[in-house]
Amino acid sequence: MNPGIQKAEALDAGHFVRVEWEDGSESRYPCVWLRDNCQCPRCFLRSAGARRLVLKDLDVNIVVKEITLAGRKKISITWPDEHASEYEAEWLKRRCFSEAARAEMREDLFLREQQYWGSDLQLPKIPFEEIMYNDESAYKWLCTLKKVGIVLLTGAATRQGELVKLGRRIGFLRLTFYGPTWQVQDKADANNVAYTTGKLCFHTDYPVLQQPPGVQFLHCIKQTAAGGESEVVDGFHVSNKLKKQNPQAYQILSSTPVDYTDVGVDYCDFAVQCKQRIIDVDSRGQAVRINYNNATRDTVFDVPAEKVRPFYAALKEFDDLLNSAEHKFTYKLKPGDIVTFDNWRVLHGRQSYHSGSEVTRHLEGAYADWDVVMSRLRLLKKRVLNRD
Repeated sequence: MNPGIQKAEALDAGHFVRVEWEDGSESRYPCVWLRDNCQCPRCFLRSAGARRLVLKDLDVNIVVKEITLAGRKKISITWPDEHASEYEAEWLKRRCFSEAARAEMREDLFLREQQYWGSDLQLPKIPFEEIMYNDESAYKWLCTLKKVGIVLLTGAATRQGELVKLGRRIGFLRLTFYGPTWQVQDKADANNVAYTTGKLCFHTDYPVLQQPPGVQFLHCIKQTAAGGESEVVDGFHVSNKLKKQNPQAYQILSSTPVDYTDVGVDYCDFAVQCKQRIIDVDSRGQAVRINYNNATRDTVFDVPAEKVRPFYAALKEFDDLLNSAEHKFTYKLKPGDIVTFDNWRVLHGRQSYHSGSEVTRHLEGAYADWDVVMSRLRLLKKRVLNRD
């Protein structure tokens, strides 16, 4: 992007600056925003990319005193107190307040596009070694993870510790009460239903935390010969189906606070309690996070008694949709596979398998926060696409 400025002028008694671009388009910038975002050393610490100007010194009614155009690539503004600010054309263009420009910036910063799927999922696969040592492959992995919600990494070593390496590749893993990594296998006196051989129903991990982990990694180290198949379902896709099929059920699940609990000892002793809505929605009513784990849903239910049965009816309808043949995808991890998926979107489960005298199935698990993953994605994007 190398935009050129054709003309710059003050409008609305100096409260706005209008920029006319060489391509014929135009942008309008509120002067209070321009002054707030002055890029001079006094107002902005460039080494930290952080604002120095404090809000108490900002006049919300500020107007332009003088505006000049410098070589079509920069505008200079003098404010009433004689403070001078300069703004590069490219910087301004990317921050245009038009609806189209804001939508483009949202997509650029947050990758909002999502590809929904059901039983027809074509599970994306990338070799583990490629994403570890090739930036383009790592960028493709994280972009696909954000868009599709799940990616299978293949060919990792069949030993513990590979997820620690994966954590270093993105930045760092998230520590929880089950440790920095955790071992999914049949254990005596299991402190989690995952540490048994029984069937695991569709769930997201850790809704008992106020901020559940955004991304989950499961590394298959040993796989049982019979049973133990993994199942996944696109929670956002199913939520959209529920919203169309039964808007009242969707409203109940997106507004009712559900109690979750988890008490025990692992990395340390813990007694965790939280309230979550099964379907978290944004201001548009669109699902942005699923918080559903039937195993840790508490016996405490902090709602009026008359709302209990309608809630159960709504949850049962949602659960039925999750488990319908058209929505769920079944696959079996092989030793060396690492499945990476969006824990806010993709619900996962497992078919049962037989217990034996020794451990027949062993997965190592770990979490990362979306903030860490998106940070690495943006850095890789800049490196791979050579963007400023």
